[in-house]
Amino acid sequence: QVQLVESGGGLVQPGGSLRLSCKASGIIPSLNVMGWYRQAPGKERELAATITRGGVTNYADSVKGRFTISRDTPKNTVWLQMNSLKPEDTAVYYCKADTVYYTNYWGEGTLVTVSS
Repeated sequence: QVQLVESGGGLVQPGGSLRLSCKASGIIPSLNVMGWYRQAPGKERELAATITRGGVTNYADSVKGRFTISRDTPKNTVWLQMNSLKPEDTAVYYCKADTVYYTNYWGEGTLVTVSS
């Protein structure tokens, strides 16, 4: 079983930055794609950014140029650096990990609030 624990959320003013972290623990098979998804109040969960085991990244159009995803594969950790935050970035951010065996795991989520 894999557990994903996110950290780094909080309250930030518009234009500010936050760095989210997610570490996988437990009995960990090889992890393939790791990523961050977000769910704003009253909206469906959506992709923010993903990164493959080989380092190929993918971003939602709404975060391109502002967010950067990175990972440390041996340490089973993924980060999301969020800059130039906007009020519309307010959401619960969830970490997701896909294994090479086509199973996937989700974290509990961390709240990011962008407000003055």
